Formats: sequence, C-alpha cells, structure tokens
Amino acid sequence: MRDHESEIQDAGARLAAIGLGDINYARLFRDETGITFPLLIDEARHAYQVADLRKANLLDLFRGSNFTARKKAQAAGHRQHKLGKDPFQLGACFVFAPGNQDVFVHVNTTFGDNASVSDVLAALTNLGRQA
Repeated sequence: MRDHESEIQDAGARLAAIGLGDINYARLFRDETGITFPLLIDEARHAYQVADLRKANLLDLFRGSNFTARKKAQAAGHRQHKLGKDPFQLGACFVFAPGNQDVFVHVNTTFGDNASVSDVLAALTNLGRQA
C-alpha cells in the first residue's frame, strides 16, 4: 500500500499501519521501508484479537501461493525485513468510513495474501459516489 499512498490520499483516505513490535522495532521498520503514514504499536495484539485475525503455521511456509507471492514481491524489489515479535501473525486491510462503516475488509489467509490496491481504490471510489 505504501507505494500507492498518494492514490489512496487522492481518493480521500489516509493510510495507517498497526504492528506488533515495540517502539524500537517500529522505528527500524519505518527507517527501512520509508513509510510516512502513521505506524501504531500493538505489542499486546489487542487489535489483532478484536479483528479475529488468524495466524499462519509452518505448513503455510510451503504453500505454493506463498512461493508465488514471495517471487512476485522480490521481483518488485521488496525484501523480508527483520522478523517481528510474531512472524506467523497474519494481517488484514480495512477501509473504515464515518458512521462506523466497514467499507472494505480483506483478512489475510496466508503469507502474501494481501489486499489488492485496485480493490481498495474501488471501495474508496464507491464510497465517494455514496457521499
């Protein structure tokens, strides 16, 4: 998403990320990735638990989709950063709107199963039409 931050902002939204690490890990991650949007810290996994996000396991490392996602990420110039507090915790992507609306939800089912930027932008476009 960080590579598309300006497109997301042009659609009227803002990015934020939630990570499991401590302040030092967050600072290192910010420095390595160059993100400029807010990076919130959730060492106790409260947000992950409330969103009922799943964790991967060792078998997920050997799924074909994981190999494909890893090759695609490497080809795009991405690399694995320092492992965080829980490397098996999977993420998600949410688009929330005023009025407690869940406009878009993508919960990762395995490593590399990230939300499509085009799907996020489509959700934001649809939200703009409703306004």
